[in-house]
Amino acid sequence: MRLSLDTREVGRVTIVRCNGRIVAGGESESLRAHLEWLLLDRRSIVLHMGEVGFIDSSGLGTMVRSLTSIRRAGGDLKLCNVTEQVRKVLEMSRLTQVFDARESEEKAVAAFYRPGAPAGAPAEMPVPIGRGILCVDCNRDVLAYLRELLRRAGYDVQSTSHPGDALILMRVTKFDLLLAGPDLATSPATQEAFQVACKRLPVIELGSEFSTRDAGEAGAALLEEIEARLNPKTA
Repeated sequence: MRLSLDTREVGRVTIVRCNGRIVAGGESESLRAHLEWLLLDRRSIVLHMGEVGFIDSSGLGTMVRSLTSIRRAGGDLKLCNVTEQVRKVLEMSRLTQVFDARESEEKAVAAFYRPGAPAGAPAEMPVPIGRGILCVDCNRDVLAYLRELLRRAGYDVQSTSHPGDALILMRVTKFDLLLAGPDLATSPATQEAFQVACKRLPVIELGSEFSTRDAGEAGAALLEEIEARLNPKTA
């Protein structure tokens, strides 16, 4: 089976789900190139290894080189959901102390949110110190716009396209406000848990018209609404 890479962002963390074989040739090269591309603007990366059936020496060497490059850039690479077969490869290669392997995606994400962990952004990008806002929207273009808009306004903004990942983020860190987009498709159980979690903090729902309005007007109106929700005027 050829290697496929499914990537998603969970706040400051990027999760790459690997499916197939990590072996010499196109598979190793595609993984190396993908991680190198992520390193342009991401520093906190998790490789989900639950669907990796085989790793040869070249593939493992690619992972080691990528880990070195990411750490030199001030970030880190963690593994999660490592299968027994892959774990044996790491043990036989004496690399269990080199790679930080976690039991699940949530535990890997949480490790990046502990004090002293990499910030997940290039060194030249300022780390926001303002109020924390979590954005959840299935439209990734909208998320990209919201991240830039809110960071420029001084907020500490994090985002994800999946309500399930939003639950992970709400468990591992604290937010002051949630921006929720329309049509967040998920399982009934996750949707119920998400709705319960949303009751614990202020929520602004982004209507379907947000993505089609004039960007400047939509952004200005949203910033005003956020300011009003986070800093309500007292009588």
